[in-house]
Amino acid sequence: MAPTRRTLIRSVVAGSALAALPDLALSPTPAAAASPPGDVVGKVSVGYQGWFSCPGDGAPIGGWWHWSRDRFQSPSPANTTIVSWPDMREYARGYPTAYPNLGDGRPATLFSSYDQQTVDTHFRWMQEYGCDTAALQRFNPFGDEGPTRDAMAVKVRSAAERFGRKFYVMYDVTGWTAMQSQLKEDWSTKMSAHTASPAYARQNGKPVVCVWGFGFADDGRPFAPAACLDVVRWLKAQGCYVIGGVPTYWRQGINDSRPGFADVYHAFDMLSPWMVGRTGTLDGLDWFLTNVNAPDLADCAAHGIDYQPCVMPGDLSAGHRRHGDFYWRHLYNMVRLGAQGLYVSMFDEFNEGNQIAKTSETPAATPAGTGIRALDEDGTACSADYYLRITADGGRMLKGQLALTAVRPTPPVTGGGQPPGGDLAAGRPASASSQQNGPFGAGNAVDGDRGTYWESANGAFPQWWQVDLGATGSVARLVLALPAGWEARTQTLAVQGGTDGTTFTTLTGPVGVRFDPATGNQATLTFTATPVRYLRVRFTGNTGWPAGQLAHLSAYAA
Repeated sequence: MAPTRRTLIRSVVAGSALAALPDLALSPTPAAAASPPGDVVGKVSVGYQGWFSCPGDGAPIGGWWHWSRDRFQSPSPANTTIVSWPDMREYARGYPTAYPNLGDGRPATLFSSYDQQTVDTHFRWMQEYGCDTAALQRFNPFGDEGPTRDAMAVKVRSAAERFGRKFYVMYDVTGWTAMQSQLKEDWSTKMSAHTASPAYARQNGKPVVCVWGFGFADDGRPFAPAACLDVVRWLKAQGCYVIGGVPTYWRQGINDSRPGFADVYHAFDMLSPWMVGRTGTLDGLDWFLTNVNAPDLADCAAHGIDYQPCVMPGDLSAGHRRHGDFYWRHLYNMVRLGAQGLYVSMFDEFNEGNQIAKTSETPAATPAGTGIRALDEDGTACSADYYLRITADGGRMLKGQLALTAVRPTPPVTGGGQPPGGDLAAGRPASASSQQNGPFGAGNAVDGDRGTYWESANGAFPQWWQVDLGATGSVARLVLALPAGWEARTQTLAVQGGTDGTTFTTLTGPVGVRFDPATGNQATLTFTATPVRYLRVRFTGNTGWPAGQLAHLSAYAA
C-alpha cells in the first residue's frame, strides 16, 4: 500500500518567531494577490474525504471502508484506522461496531459517508460555521473504490447545492501508477460534468481543480517532473484554474520535496503546501511562519501565483490541540502573513486526528477503555462543535470581518462551563476512606484513563470513594467502570449524595453491580434526579477482590 499523508516525513523545528514579523500584524488584507476574491481566493476551503463506508449502506466498495484495517471485519480496538471518535448525535443513522460501549453505556456506532444524510449534515455544518468551499478528495478512480468515489461526487454536489457551499475536485495521485493518462480521462469523461453545477467552485471565472502529490519524495508518488508538468498544462488548457497540493519544502526542493520540480510548482495557479505532521507546537508554527511560509508567499508573489497555506487544528490523538490555541495560532499566523486563502486539513479526517467535524466531547461519548482521546483530553471542556466555531472565527479574520488578534476569541464551550450532557465528575477532586499501598489513589477514577484505578485497603469493608462536583447540580445517572481487561466480578455498592460533604442520603442501592469484560467492564446506574455536589459510592462487597475498586466514574444530569 502506498504511503498515506500521515506517513510523510516529519520536520523538526525550533524557536519562536512571534516577534520576528511585527510588520505583518499591521493588516490582515492579503498582499500582492495574483487573483481577485473568488471561491478559493479570500475564502476558507476544507479538505473533505467523504471516504467512510459501512456494511449495509449500499456503497459499491462494501465493508467498513476507512474505518477498519480489514474492511470486512467490524472496527474494534484491534481492527481500526481511526484515532478520534465522531460525535454521533446529529446523524440519522449509525452502524454498530465491535468497539466497547461508550463511556456512558451507549452502543458505539459510526456513520457512513455514503448516506446522503451524512453528507447533508456535514455541508450544513459547513454552512453554519463559515466553511466556504469543500475540496472533495479523489483518489485513483480506476481502482476498486472508483464507483464509490463517483457516487460520492454526486452526493457532495447535491449537498453543496442544497446548503449554498462550493466544492471542487482534488485529485490525490498517491499510488496512481497510470496517473498521467487516467487523470485526463477521468476529468474529461466524468468530473468535468460537475462544473455545470452552480455549486462548483470557480476562480477567475474558471472551474477549480487541485492535484495533490506532485514532487513528494516518497515511493507513492514517483512521477517525473515532465509527466507532472504535462498534467498541469493539460488541465489549464481545459480552461481550469489549477491548485497544486505540494510538499512543505517545495520552494527549496529538500526534505519532503524532490529536486527538479520548480517548473512544475510554478506552473500552478495556486500553491497549497502540506503541513500536517510537520509540527505539533506553537513554537513550531512560529518557526514555519518565518522560515517557510513568509518566503513561500514571496516566491508565489514573484511568480504571479496565489498562496493557500494549509492550516490544521492539530492531531488530537497526540495532544497537539491545546484546547484550540494551536489551531488559532496557525490561523492567526497565516492571516497576518497575508495568505490569499486558507486550506483546512481536514474536515472529516478521523483517521489522522486532525478533523474539525464534531468530535466526542468527553470519555462518556467515546468507546470505554480504548484510549481514544476526546476533546477534553487536556482537562478543558470543549463542545463538539468547538473546532468548527474556531474555523468560523478564523474565516472572519481572513475576510477582515474580525480584527486581527493573536488571542483566541472562541470559547471552548459557548457561555463557558461544561458541554451539554458532559461528564460532571471529569477531573474533579476525589477522596476515599482508604487506599491500597501504591499508586491506587482516589483521583485515578476521574482522570479519564481506564488503565488507572482506585483500590481501597484490602479486607476491610465497608469502604467509600467520593467526588466533589464543584457546584450543586442535578444528577440522575452514573457510569462506573473497571479496567477493560479485568476478569468479571460483582461489587455490592450504594450511591449516596449530599450538598455539604458531611451529610449524605442514599440515591440508590445497596445493590450487586456486575462488571463483565464482555460488556466493557462497566455499569450504568440511574436514579431520581437529585441536587448534589458530593457523590459517594459506598462498597460493602466484591466477588473478585477483597476491596472496593473503581477505574472510572462519570456523572450526568437528567
